[in-house]
Amino acid sequence: MEAKKNEKMRIEKNSGLYFVLGLCLVLGLSYVALEWKTYDDTPFRELVYVGGQDDTHENIPPITNHPEPPKPKFIPIINEPFPDDMDVEESIPEFIEPDPGTEIPDVPTIPDYVEPTINETIDFIVVEEKPVFPGCESASDKYACFQEMMQKHIRRNFKYPESAISMNQQGKVYVQFTIQKDGTVDDVKLRGPYQILEKEAARIISKLPKMTPGKQRGTPVKVPFSVPINFVLQ
Repeated sequence: MEAKKNEKMRIEKNSGLYFVLGLCLVLGLSYVALEWKTYDDTPFRELVYVGGQDDTHENIPPITNHPEPPKPKFIPIINEPFPDDMDVEESIPEFIEPDPGTEIPDVPTIPDYVEPTINETIDFIVVEEKPVFPGCESASDKYACFQEMMQKHIRRNFKYPESAISMNQQGKVYVQFTIQKDGTVDDVKLRGPYQILEKEAARIISKLPKMTPGKQRGTPVKVPFSVPINFVLQ
């Protein structure tokens, strides 16, 4: 015959509830133990300072008021004339002759000042005073006037060679010439596709008038100038 168990006497019935209660109790005790504070039982004693009786203040020097230091005063220097009746002792330094065995070093000589030479040929762009084409003396921009007058001169004297037309020769001729110190045009250099065109370009440049020479530091210098002449058949 099987024994019957009483449901009220079963221990495992409320085991989950007992576990939760035990866990809460342990957490509560741990929190109280961590937050527990202790205090020193030594009674509080108030420290009161009594002037003249505390040994810690016996060596403090008394406060004294020092007088302010005198302020500097500016005294102007008066330029008084030197009195004529004052006796002034003139001291002439005594010359000490060196010993015969003493070696006297040689005093270096200062070379004479030599005026720096000016380069005879200065580029047209960097020369201080640019050459002036006749008719541009009163122009505000003499460089722009020089170029304009040069183009007018080329158009006025331009003539296409007949032999170049018959042989259908055309192209650009680069011309470089030098304006000399006296204003004349010389040292003409040509570079073009055909010799006939170069010859015509040289003829145009040979008709340039005499110009005012360029100057560097007030001294006339040689100034080169380049210009292209274009030969085109219509």
